[in-house]
Amino acid sequence: MSLLLLLLLVSYYVGTLGTHTEIKRVAEEKVTLPCHHQLGLPEKDTLDIEWLLTDNEGNQKVVITYSSRHVYNNLTEEQKGRVAFASNFLAGDASLQIEPLKPSDEGRYTCKVKNSGRYVWSHVILKVLVRPSKPKCELEGELTEGSDLTLQCESSSGTEPIVYYWQRIREKEGEDERLPPKSRIDYNHPGRVLLQNLTMSYSGLYQCTAGNEAGKESCVVRVTVQYVQSIGMVAGAVTGIVAGALLIFLLVWLLIRRKDKERYEEEERPNEIREDAEAPKARLVKPSSSSSGSRSSRSGSSSTRSTANSASRSQRTLSTDAAPQPGLATQAYSLVGPEVRGSEPKKVHHATLTKAETTPSMIPSQSRAFQTV
Repeated sequence: MSLLLLLLLVSYYVGTLGTHTEIKRVAEEKVTLPCHHQLGLPEKDTLDIEWLLTDNEGNQKVVITYSSRHVYNNLTEEQKGRVAFASNFLAGDASLQIEPLKPSDEGRYTCKVKNSGRYVWSHVILKVLVRPSKPKCELEGELTEGSDLTLQCESSSGTEPIVYYWQRIREKEGEDERLPPKSRIDYNHPGRVLLQNLTMSYSGLYQCTAGNEAGKESCVVRVTVQYVQSIGMVAGAVTGIVAGALLIFLLVWLLIRRKDKERYEEEERPNEIREDAEAPKARLVKPSSSSSGSRSSRSGSSSTRSTANSASRSQRTLSTDAAPQPGLATQAYSLVGPEVRGSEPKKVHHATLTKAETTPSMIPSQSRAFQTV
């Protein structure tokens, strides 16, 4: 009798405490958390089912319940619309289905079934795995012969631990997929590989793979090792091109400035006053009485000077023919000068006047001629 009672107690506690199960699933997939019972068959109206979640921080919340013939599955904002009973919970299968999984769904789930004073508990530990994000491949260092180069690869997200693996991609027959001999892996940062003393044989494609329990992702980077001499030639060519472009620009600028200067000089030339330019001609004014008088006086002076010149030439002729004394000739010649210049006549000897009077026969014709003119 006592043995039978002990067996009943053991079965009771086993049914009460249930079992512990651990499940791992990848994020964005579907998962079913098991929970089975036999408490709903006798009396279905008193059956209660409840799923609880205790997250990694120790917070507990209700996920889904069945009570009084109703299902309540929108109890949390994080899991709203993603949780449901996987099967016929009244027939004994109260398993919980979550789809799609999110990292926040990770934690300890408890299924509690109660009916007519009896209950059954079961526990499921859910781990949500996140695949590594696509890693980013980078190069650090100089791509020249003899230099050192670091290959770097890192994923920004994913469930730890994440394992990184570098290898070469075979592009030609005979190429090795392994890293070059002088390569060192940084174990503190597994995604970093140091390539020492680069040579032309190091050129090619390199692939980094990041992986964990959920999956793996990879990236590719190309390494192109260059000669130091070729770099100098490229730099010289670039410098020459830049210098040529600057020279062309300078020439164009000078031509434009020259044309602008010539255009400016052409526009300003009509406004300049030349020193050797001919003075502007005076306007013709209608002669007046005063101007007529002036011309008459000038004509009179001209006639007087002409008559005096004629008399002078006649006197010189007579003096030559008559061979007068030198003093008389000089005085007769000196008489014409003052008359021409309009000054007062000087006193002359009577003999000179007498000689001058002997020449009237030759003077009148010339005098009249000059006066007519």
